[in-house]
Amino acid sequence: MAGVSLKCGDCGVLLKSVEEAQEHAELTSHSNFSESTEAVLNLICSACGKPCRSKTESDLHTKRTGHTEFVDKTSETAKPISLEVPKVAATDSEEAVGEGSSSQSEEMVVPEVDKKLLEELEAMGFSTARATRALHFSGNASLEAAVNWVVEHESDPDIDQMPMVPLNKNAEPPKSSLTPEEMKLKAQELRRGFEWARNYWKQSVLKKKMRENERRRRLGLPPEDPAVTKPSAPVVEEKKSFVPVRPATKAEQMRECLRSLKQNHKDDDAKVKRAFQTLLTYIGNVARNPDEEKFRKIRLNNQAFQDRVGSLKGGVEFFEICGFEKVEGDQFLFLSRDKVDMQVLNSAGSELNSAINNPFFGVL
Repeated sequence: MAGVSLKCGDCGVLLKSVEEAQEHAELTSHSNFSESTEAVLNLICSACGKPCRSKTESDLHTKRTGHTEFVDKTSETAKPISLEVPKVAATDSEEAVGEGSSSQSEEMVVPEVDKKLLEELEAMGFSTARATRALHFSGNASLEAAVNWVVEHESDPDIDQMPMVPLNKNAEPPKSSLTPEEMKLKAQELRRGFEWARNYWKQSVLKKKMRENERRRRLGLPPEDPAVTKPSAPVVEEKKSFVPVRPATKAEQMRECLRSLKQNHKDDDAKVKRAFQTLLTYIGNVARNPDEEKFRKIRLNNQAFQDRVGSLKGGVEFFEICGFEKVEGDQFLFLSRDKVDMQVLNSAGSELNSAINNPFFGVL
């Protein structure tokens, strides 16, 4: 049987082409490659269309997103591997030959996405490849949907690779679901929350490193990155009790509140994760729409709120740390407009993001 992939003899990874092997060699310095009859897996997620090249990758995708259905298209994409590096451009005669054998390979192109939404995402600091991938897989629905997709898929190994889809010459460019006027208003509304989204996006990586180093410290292991090691608290002798104790910061109060919430409900991980995600939604809505009172006022006896957050010890306390107060006979949680502190909301978003994504949060 002809070879359908190249196998790296150093690490065992399967590669689809000589180009991929060259790129792999540049990144890893591996140089031992051989032809293999084992095809590179092509498992397509039925929910979001993400391709996975291995069972491990599909398992990680399921754990991260909850998507469990995959379509195995390995046999459709597997083909005898060419040991020649593909040419940059084909001549007219080569294109003519290619038309007669189109069933063997499809021309892949970058998907069309909404240009205005792409520009907005790039203005937020996302790379063109990441913004294009987010818009494509979120269906060009809205700017907010694309940002949410990026947050959910930030750990994907191909997050910064430009997506490629089969060429469809009859397809029409995607159209935004919003009118130009609605798009303008939406952009103005979301721009107020750009700083919040950008901050907790950038801080999430640092927070994860700090959590991991904290876990390693408690286990007696050396930190992975000394630059982000949390400094040890100074030992204060009892006779020096006059030394003032630094009050806990808002971020530390939030972290302890979330840790207590998880500990109090450690037997129900699904309930805890749903509570964290609900808190993130409420805080995110306020950060993006600080002038909208409907996002700053929560009815405490609302059944959905009680089921997700209100009935859990620590849920209401987290809102109070963020500045919410009980009003109207303790029937509502309310955050007045003059008490909206974007720095506090940024910290809340970062702490919730860490609690959701760090598997060791609240365990140690």
